[in-house]
Amino acid sequence: MSTKDYLEKDYYKVLGVSKTASKDEIKQSYRKLARENHPDANTDDPNAAERFKEISEAYNVLSDDKRRKEYDEARSLFGGAYRPGGGGTGPGGFDMGDLFGQGTGGAPGGERLSDLFGGLFGGRGRGGGARSRRGADVETETTLTFREAAEGATRSFKLASEAPCPTCKGTGARSGTAPRMCPKCSGTGHENTNLGGFSLSEPCSECKGRGLVVDDPCATCNGSGRGKSTRTIQTRIPGGVSDGQRIRIKGKGAPGENGGPAGDLYVVVHVKEHPVFGRSGDNVTITVPVTFPEAALGAEVRIPTLQGFPVTVKIPPGTQNGHKLRVRGKGATRKDGTAGDMLVTIEVTVPRTLNGDAREALEKFRAATSDYDPRDGLEARAKGV
Repeated sequence: MSTKDYLEKDYYKVLGVSKTASKDEIKQSYRKLARENHPDANTDDPNAAERFKEISEAYNVLSDDKRRKEYDEARSLFGGAYRPGGGGTGPGGFDMGDLFGQGTGGAPGGERLSDLFGGLFGGRGRGGGARSRRGADVETETTLTFREAAEGATRSFKLASEAPCPTCKGTGARSGTAPRMCPKCSGTGHENTNLGGFSLSEPCSECKGRGLVVDDPCATCNGSGRGKSTRTIQTRIPGGVSDGQRIRIKGKGAPGENGGPAGDLYVVVHVKEHPVFGRSGDNVTITVPVTFPEAALGAEVRIPTLQGFPVTVKIPPGTQNGHKLRVRGKGATRKDGTAGDMLVTIEVTVPRTLNGDAREALEKFRAATSDYDPRDGLEARAKGV
């Protein structure tokens, strides 16, 4: 069964439980459905075996906390189960054959989903039949300046996560000894429970699903094979991120188990406010005050840019308050490496005090423009005329 097949199936729907169902609810529903659909109890129904297989498959994933979490994350990554469409192309134009390792393509970031979720659904590793597991995802956060968020920045992160025990190298056994195959499940990690006429498969109670038994446990990890790892990594936060955005960095999470792939690192970004600039998507915004004569007669004014080099913009004669101008290429970095624009909002300002000459000049201006009434028709429009 491929990863694609698993993502196409809604295991919660198969078992008839909600996504928040407890382990007891999942087990209870599984046993009821398995009893009703077991092939031995439905010898005249040719579809019973397939239904029973699907029910068991769903239970094997949802009854394991780690596999259930990874299953939920896998489906969340693609907005729910993939629904095949014409030509095998999924949402956004991805070729699903490529995404799931059937072609030469891959998932966003270059990885195949078969690699990204390797071991997610019980794949076997090289460790004597033990199940390989994908490493856990790790989440951290960082704070960027406004400019760093717009242009991108490199950050160092000190991460603490689970890793193979440094003493036993992940075997769980004391130095000089080795784990042995679980005799109860023969290394499969599952055991069968007799329910009267047929049996159900559940995680092995002896080895807890590992497929291995440790007789002489490692003193450091008490036989779990896991330890704590602290490491420092450097990664690039792409330009154009916004406050509160969650960035996924592939393969930088906790190491996998028994040959499984590493988990991912998620970085929650916090962006400091800027006293002058703002953001509107990929565009940087700025409000520029101008005098009444500059707005009325037109002018050329210098304004700052996020990059640190001022530019000169032309204010057309008769520019109104709130008018917007666009300066190309002075915005935030886009995903394709190009830059957005800077949107300039004109704010016409009025001096709070006037000297005698200024007042006299404005009185003359008012007399010269007395035939212009900016409120002409306002009352009529207010009455709906």
